[in-house]
Amino acid sequence: FYPQQKLLSKVRTGAKVTKKYDPAQTPMVRANDHHAVTAANKARLTERYADLNPAAIQRQIQDLSMQLLAVATSKGAAAADPIPSAHR
Repeated sequence: FYPQQKLLSKVRTGAKVTKKYDPAQTPMVRANDHHAVTAANKARLTERYADLNPAAIQRQIQDLSMQLLAVATSKGAAAADPIPSAHR
């Protein structure tokens, strides 16, 4: 969803390094501009992209991260035996 710059070249002149970047583009734009992506795939990507809500996805990621943190830091998770004694 976020525009990103990709490194095009890096030239070292003595101790100085000069980097050249392309203009910032979103991954969706890069996929549409790529020669290997077929017209059918571009149409499918465009349909799928229109249905996405970046804010809702970010909220869902944050909620799941908080749940994972709660499980990882809970005292009950540390006491649980990951391998049953019958399988040892």
